[in-house]
Amino acid sequence: MALTRELNELVCRVGNYAELARSDAMRDLERSVYGCDYGGNGSTTRLEAERIAQLLELRPGAKLLDLGAGSGWPGLYLAQLTDCDVMMVDLPLAALRIARERAAADNLAERCEVVAADGAALPSRTPHWTQ
Repeated sequence: MALTRELNELVCRVGNYAELARSDAMRDLERSVYGCDYGGNGSTTRLEAERIAQLLELRPGAKLLDLGAGSGWPGLYLAQLTDCDVMMVDLPLAALRIARERAAADNLAERCEVVAADGAALPSRTPHWTQ
């Protein structure tokens, strides 16, 4: 499915927001409200993310698909918390670059895959993500 002009403009705006969310002021605000600083976290608190990990029974070797991953929250946090693997899927390239940088900084690059794709039209599976 080709991106419509309107959707493409929206993706660009979200990508610009991802860059803005990396500012010191925004990260300070995010830490005080949500308890983390992933650069715009979609309103999930750290405690809520930890509960999600429990409900999904995430563990080493488990595979988590984070659709609409943005800059990596909560997928990267859950991977760090539980030692699971994570595939982060989204459209804004700026946000995905931030997520990839965060994965590297958190030593998660080996267990993290970043894919630019529409959640409604996912690319075919890669061999290591097949169950």
